[in-house]
Amino acid sequence: MGKEPIIPRELSAKERASGFSEVVLGYTEEEAIREAGRCIQCKNPTCISGCPVEIDIKKFIYQITQKDYQSAYLTIREKNIFPSICGRVCPAEYQCRKACVLTKKDSPFASEQAINIHFLERFIGDYGMKHSFQIPGTPHPIRDARRVAVVGSGPAGLCCAGELARKGIKVVVFESLHKPGGVLRYGIPPFRLPQDVLDFEINYLKELGVEIIVNVVVGKTKTLDELFSEGFSCIFLGLGAGVPSFMKIPGENLCNIYSANEFLTRVNLMSAYKFPRFHTPINIGKHICVIGGGNTAMDAARVAVRLQKINNIPSDVTLLYRRTEVEMPARRLEIEHAKEEGVKFKFLVQPKGFIGNDRGFVEKIRSLECRLGEPDSSGRRRPVPIEGSDFELDCDSAVVAVGLKANQVLTSVTPGLKTDKWGDLEVDSDTMQTSIKNVYAGGDIVGGEGTVIEAMGMAKKASKAIIETLS
Repeated sequence: MGKEPIIPRELSAKERASGFSEVVLGYTEEEAIREAGRCIQCKNPTCISGCPVEIDIKKFIYQITQKDYQSAYLTIREKNIFPSICGRVCPAEYQCRKACVLTKKDSPFASEQAINIHFLERFIGDYGMKHSFQIPGTPHPIRDARRVAVVGSGPAGLCCAGELARKGIKVVVFESLHKPGGVLRYGIPPFRLPQDVLDFEINYLKELGVEIIVNVVVGKTKTLDELFSEGFSCIFLGLGAGVPSFMKIPGENLCNIYSANEFLTRVNLMSAYKFPRFHTPINIGKHICVIGGGNTAMDAARVAVRLQKINNIPSDVTLLYRRTEVEMPARRLEIEHAKEEGVKFKFLVQPKGFIGNDRGFVEKIRSLECRLGEPDSSGRRRPVPIEGSDFELDCDSAVVAVGLKANQVLTSVTPGLKTDKWGDLEVDSDTMQTSIKNVYAGGDIVGGEGTVIEAMGMAKKASKAIIETLS
């Protein structure tokens, strides 16, 4: 059996850039068995410590080699309630694959030889979805039928709800938007996470008895005190970090400049790419600039390419990043896909302002070239602008993807709920309980932007504490 890594099938760059179909097609059964066969089943499986929810990776990979797919499904589900989602969106090269023994020490991300754990997880999740695998054990309601309210239906909220429901606890999820899923729904394009996969995982929670109520803004429609008065014993806050950051440079309020949050929400949640069948307009220019270097920036750039193709506009999308490609926090796979689809990259660039026309629409972006200085608090070398290196680029549409801040709709009206200087909730690191008794939190509202699986790790910790409280 060969030892070279198995690369999943993908749509060609030409096919995928003209639509929103899923790019990575996943493993066939034969490919999954071959990739699983590369795992050396090491005595000390360090990959498990690289997984925020501690899936028994060694075990489920061995089960794949034995074609025992149902057991592999149960092994993953024991720790991760959403295998088909995480198998698609987890930055495995920074987590489980980086911890694989086949990756050299001190590498910034996983080597090509590391086992493709995430693709194997996706294979099992999708196999279980296709074959309607059932998880044994029927939830039994707790003796006094106490209830838990979950605020937010992003990865943290859904994970917490699922963990509690599996223990027979009645959970009600309150979502501010008209569809559940949070950032999984509005932030990740369907070419990375198809909506039917997300809907399947959410419907699984409903089958466990989780009730999801949409169009409820806790902090406006309801307060925490009102939730307690309605009979909820505990509350979990999965509020996310939904407030976009901006660069605070001249011209940033010109027309056709979007935050990545608005841009992706219009496209993903509100189906702007299907206009006019869906009544969500979005202005797409001939020269689109995306500012940022994370996964959100990469998603925005790749969406922009597709919107230009759909509208028969020659593709001209440029991503500006103030460091080099090595320091980019985006997934390596997404960077490569963006390049293949035609996104141009300009590194070591610091935007200084936007220039508009007399109608108030953006026309150009002015920037400075940078060099890398000493490492900053993130451990990456700090970008230092080079004076006198000003240059301009044509830019009639821009997407600003430089980070998100805490959503403070609830925290600002809840006395006693402590936050840090960034507006993130302060919690006990062991139980995830906030400064208010029986109110817990997890996800991006705790500690800022993170990954889907990191949010789920916090939610699992909080659900364990809630279960202990209720028992």
